[in-house]
Amino acid sequence: MSDFWIKAIQLILSLSFLVVIHELGHFTWARIFKVRVSKFYVFFNPWFSLVKCKRINGKWQFRFFAPNTPDAFKEQLDAFGNPVLDKKGNPVYIPMTDEEIAQLPDDDWRKYPDNTEWGIGWLPFGGYCNIAGMVDETTSSDQLGSQPQPWEYRSQSAWKRMLIISGGVMVNFIAALFIYGAILYHWGDYVMPVNKAPYGLYYAPTMQELGFKNGDIILSLNNQPIDDYEIGDFLYDLLLNGEQEALVQRGNQQLTITIPKDYGQVFMSHQAEGSPVQFAMPFVVDSVVPNGPAYYANLQQGDQIIAVQGQTTLYAQDVKKELSKYSCDSISITYLRNNEQNTAKTFVGDQGLLSVTFKNLIEPQKIEYGFWQSIPAGFKLGWKTLVNYVRQFKLVFTKEGAESLGGFGAIGSLFPSVWNWHAFWTMTAFLSIILAFMNFLPIPGLDGGYFIFLIYEVITGRKPSDKFMEWTTNIGFLLLFMLLIYANGNDLYKAIFK
Repeated sequence: MSDFWIKAIQLILSLSFLVVIHELGHFTWARIFKVRVSKFYVFFNPWFSLVKCKRINGKWQFRFFAPNTPDAFKEQLDAFGNPVLDKKGNPVYIPMTDEEIAQLPDDDWRKYPDNTEWGIGWLPFGGYCNIAGMVDETTSSDQLGSQPQPWEYRSQSAWKRMLIISGGVMVNFIAALFIYGAILYHWGDYVMPVNKAPYGLYYAPTMQELGFKNGDIILSLNNQPIDDYEIGDFLYDLLLNGEQEALVQRGNQQLTITIPKDYGQVFMSHQAEGSPVQFAMPFVVDSVVPNGPAYYANLQQGDQIIAVQGQTTLYAQDVKKELSKYSCDSISITYLRNNEQNTAKTFVGDQGLLSVTFKNLIEPQKIEYGFWQSIPAGFKLGWKTLVNYVRQFKLVFTKEGAESLGGFGAIGSLFPSVWNWHAFWTMTAFLSIILAFMNFLPIPGLDGGYFIFLIYEVITGRKPSDKFMEWTTNIGFLLLFMLLIYANGNDLYKAIFK
């Protein structure tokens, strides 16, 4: 299976899981307050569903590859029995009364509105639940009856509606905390403080322009020691804390380098560089793939590559960078074997690879967690992840941040090209944090938008009209759709032109 499909499958599974539990959060609070939920779907189901089921008279009924069940609506008639038309000349539909629903045939699922229709759609992105009496992307104000019913969302008190609306965000955030806890319990954690890097740090060109050199060790930022900083924590402070003074150890001397206030934006405009800081490490061969370039160069386990085509390569990152310049070409490689320098020639393929694995000479400390220890540790990690994400969100509103926005392609690229459960669940927990935060932004159409209107209602005592909610929701979804097109367009542009 290709790298693309492995990443795509992981992305679809992760996002689908997160959207389903998000919708379950809304569903659970709705049912606690006895609000009807007419449909709950995994994936979307335009025109038909792969499978759907409903519990009727104590028994589950299933239908496969079935057309969508029509809503319990009827044409609105005027006093003379003629269909009422809207401004575009289309018939106007209104909800059927309970008496009319009761007259439907027994095999018509609309006759049992208290029971939720569960299903799986064929469009593999996300899912939804349809809450009765709520104006959202599935229901317009015209589809609501003139009189609110006790089993509708709009009939509930404001505090109940707040819980229904925020249920999805709460579930996503809590799920992330528990996933992090489970990861720590099952796999533990590996830590390597930045200032304890055995070979120093490797710096991106934008960092080198500030005065850093590969191999430097950063001891403090603004006179604050970074004794316990892992690489992720350090990068957040590096990119987000504005102007800083970095105390650097270079060989036997210490010097101070200024990191400018706008470095986060500068780096975002050079994202092709990768991470601004990595752990530096020599390129020492661990194994050689038979019949590959390294095999024909007679490289062996333990050899350290120190130059490619005459260019000195002190670190593994240097080796990879130099090799990429000579795809489909014959090159010379200089290496150390038993402290003796040797040179060999070989031919590298179109990807500029030697077909070797190199030894990971950095040994981080592993921290084991018992069951009860993993719970608070997972909560702490989830909260730290949320705080760091909120801190970096401000960069979105810069020119560089807007240009770096990515869609499904960018998210999918974060997953590894080989299946790895640790990486999958780590990314899923991170995306769950993002989904919780983004959904609670005060934008109409998102949970946060509904929540803002509920706060307005509590403060003023005035409830926005259903028509107003419909208009704001449509505007919000238009903006979100435009943002989705822009972000995925960015992915496409980078894939073609960069």
